Amino acid sequence: MKPRDYDLNALWMPFTANRQFKGAPRLLVSAKDMHYTAEDGRKILDGTAGLWCVNAGHCRTPIVEAIKRQAETLDYSPLFQMGHPGEFRAAGLVAALAPEGLEHVFFVNSGSEAVDTALKIALAYQRARGEGHRNVLIGRERGYHGVGFGGMSVGGIPANRKAFGNMLGRVDHLPHTHNIDHNAFSRGQPAWGAHLAEDLETRIVALHDASNIAAVIVEAVAGSAGVLVPPKGYLEKLRAICDRHGLLLIFDEVITGFGRTGRAFAAETFGVVPDMITFAKGVTSATVPMGGVIVRREIYDTVVNDAPPGMVELFHGYTYSGHPLAAAAAEATLALYHEEKLFDRARETAPYFENALHALKGVRNVIDVRNFGLMAAIELEPAPGRPGARGFAAFLQCFERGVMTRATGDIIALSPPLIITRAQIDELIGTIDKVLRNLD
Repeated sequence: MKPRDYDLNALWMPFTANRQFKGAPRLLVSAKDMHYTAEDGRKILDGTAGLWCVNAGHCRTPIVEAIKRQAETLDYSPLFQMGHPGEFRAAGLVAALAPEGLEHVFFVNSGSEAVDTALKIALAYQRARGEGHRNVLIGRERGYHGVGFGGMSVGGIPANRKAFGNMLGRVDHLPHTHNIDHNAFSRGQPAWGAHLAEDLETRIVALHDASNIAAVIVEAVAGSAGVLVPPKGYLEKLRAICDRHGLLLIFDEVITGFGRTGRAFAAETFGVVPDMITFAKGVTSATVPMGGVIVRREIYDTVVNDAPPGMVELFHGYTYSGHPLAAAAAEATLALYHEEKLFDRARETAPYFENALHALKGVRNVIDVRNFGLMAAIELEPAPGRPGARGFAAFLQCFERGVMTRATGDIIALSPPLIITRAQIDELIGTIDKVLRNLD
């Protein structure tokens, strides 16, 4: 290991126990395909696709070369009242993968920005159609929708909200669907829980009145809270209730988009078409930050046609929306998904992944295993008086054994790149098995 030529103190790390990390750093210096290389030279099998995002694998040559070419040709162009060819090509490719009727793409730089953008589009749409009083936004308990104030407001993870207080005012939340008593060790969608969608009609619509509600946003599969898979029929019920009461339905597919469920979007996997889809992460396989919102034709037409000719229709956007390097990365990534049939590969690999995971049933402290596509969670019994300690200890020990997992409380979350092989699944789950069997 080479001596560090930099200090760790200046950086305030995100979502990190900074004191613990800087006392025992875990530094990654390179990556290729399914592996990172740690500072000490060890190869680390990536069981989480970075942060749910490196869907095509690390440092894939076609994507890297596309970024290089773009940086040498056009590094940046203004995106307000100007454009460049790449962003239009990338938008067309994304829209072509979306469910029928979702035809327009608004580019941003992250999942957090995508969610805030979708919420603002929902409010702008209601206003443009003469129903500006529809301004209540509905999220869900245990939902994660990024770290902007809009996303935190509709999100439902207490730790992400408690320190900041100043949320959006007109927000309510559906109950989450996770219930171990009914659904422990479900394979795919659990059988119990579709009725929880009815809370939207029986409580929330009854309380706020549908005439005041703009939109409902849910993750197609909740990722950051620990892979909470929607019960059979749940999303269908939400769609039907939204249709009955004129509410927009937004699927947050920042994690599930681009092959994670074996299709381009989970909306296709579940056969439920929302009014908007937020995306990020896998669109560039995380090489360059990019996100966006895919919008139903009627929403776009309503907002755009409401403004006088020659006037800006939506006063929203970011300096780096549709950045040339991000657009080039997206084009190359989407082409790679197609050429290597990675969505199909994920769908074909998922049953083997599922069987390997559920072999952990009965292992010490494991109280649930759940999975969908190439997403999974292994939930552990919390150590008495120390919630989260057991999950974090498992994360650390897996890393020491050469496998990267993600700890969210006492849940080990997995979301490997779509290129993972059966032998690598065996290594991933086998390492977790060994760690858990020896974990206090």
